[in-house]
Amino acid sequence: MDKLACGTHQALVGQVVAHISPRGGSFGKWAATAQAQRKEPVEGSSRSTGEQQLQHPTVPLSRYESQKKRDWNTFGQYLRNQSPPVSLSECNYTHVLQFLQYLDQFGKTKVHLYGCVFYGKPEPPAPCPCPLRQAWGSLDALVGRLRAAYEENGGTPETNPFASGNIRVYLREVRESQAKARGIPYKKKRKNKKNEDKGEDGSSPSPLH
Repeated sequence: MDKLACGTHQALVGQVVAHISPRGGSFGKWAATAQAQRKEPVEGSSRSTGEQQLQHPTVPLSRYESQKKRDWNTFGQYLRNQSPPVSLSECNYTHVLQFLQYLDQFGKTKVHLYGCVFYGKPEPPAPCPCPLRQAWGSLDALVGRLRAAYEENGGTPETNPFASGNIRVYLREVRESQAKARGIPYKKKRKNKKNEDKGEDGSSPSPLH
C-alpha cells in the first residue's frame, strides 16, 4: 500500500508540473525563466530613470539669479531680526526704506556733506571725514531684484512694497543728492548686459556680499 500511495503522489506532482510547464520543460528551468522576466521591468525602469536624469541636468543659476537669491535671504534675515520680527505679509514700504538706510553702513561711495570743502567736487585732492554710502545705482539695482523676488516668493504686484511710489521717490532723492555732493551729474545710460548688475560706482550691487 505504501508503494502504491507513493506512486500516486509522484504522479500527482508530475501532473502539477506538467500543468505549470505545458511544453514539458522542467520546473527549475521554468522558474528561472519567470524570475528573469520579473527582473527585466526593474532593470528597464532603472535605465529609464538614468536616461531622464541625463536629459534634465541641473542648470546652474545665472549671476543675476544667484545675486537675487542672496539679496532676498538678506532681506528676510533683516525682517526676522526686527523687534518684534516682521513677517513678509506685514512688510510694507517703510520696512524697505529702513532696510535701504541700514545698508548705508556697508557702502563704499564717498558722499560729501553740505559744508564740506570738497562738496560738489568730483575729484577731491585730499581725504575728508564725510561718510561712505551706498551708491544710488547699487540701491536701484537691489530694489529691482527684490521687487522680482517678492513676487516669485508668493507676493502679489498689488502688495509689492518694493514697487511703492515712496521707494521711487527715495531713490530719486538719493540720486540727486549724490550727484550734487559728488559733483557728478546724473546721465541716463542705456543698460547693457555687461553693466546691468553693477552699481554706479562699478561695484557689485549687493551691499553685503
